[in-house]
Amino acid sequence: MRREGTAFPCAQQPDGEILKALSEWSLRHRVWLLGGTFPEAIEGDSRVYNTSVLFSPDGELVARYRKIHLFDASLGPDGSDSYRESTHFKPGDEIASAETPFGVVGLSVCYDLRFPELYRALVEREARWLMVPSAFARETGKDHWEVLLRARAIESQCFVVAPAQCGHHSADRSSYGRSLIIDPWGLVVAQAADEPCVLVADCRTQDIDRVRGAIPALSHRRLPSATAI
Repeated sequence: MRREGTAFPCAQQPDGEILKALSEWSLRHRVWLLGGTFPEAIEGDSRVYNTSVLFSPDGELVARYRKIHLFDASLGPDGSDSYRESTHFKPGDEIASAETPFGVVGLSVCYDLRFPELYRALVEREARWLMVPSAFARETGKDHWEVLLRARAIESQCFVVAPAQCGHHSADRSSYGRSLIIDPWGLVVAQAADEPCVLVADCRTQDIDRVRGAIPALSHRRLPSATAI
């Protein structure tokens, strides 16, 4: 449904056409399907949520995540390449995960990647898979994309699946791309080229248990109480 008078006339209602299509595809192909992100309309607000969703093979919506961290940054040598997501997006305020036959899946989006506390919270919900659909800026992607994804995989001891937009979206906007699948040891097991493609990887759930057993860092975590100076 089109939504006139906003920066996103294509914004979807919470049960809009995009969700209906994703539900139909997951049911038709009997797959777990991650969708988004897409602009989700907010009643009474000109802003939208940046939303990602997960569907089961039964076509059931099992998780909806609204991006919490908004990308407000000034890139380039003179800071003229400016991004202000907060102008048009409203931040979400809840983490999201879902039980699956292959373990708990935790959802996140793009700029969330820079906030490890979000992924720690997902691991505390017993996440074993972390999803990071993204449209990383080229300026940051070339130096930070793979490094941050591998760090999240290593510290969380999870598989990280990061589908990423690539190419030019407009005269002044383009995305880095390089979709990645990373194992719990932090190794890249699949990487996309600089054009749309399909990635396939053999992700063995026993690798999560093997890594967590070898280095049980998640159970070793301690937060000493602050002391007065």
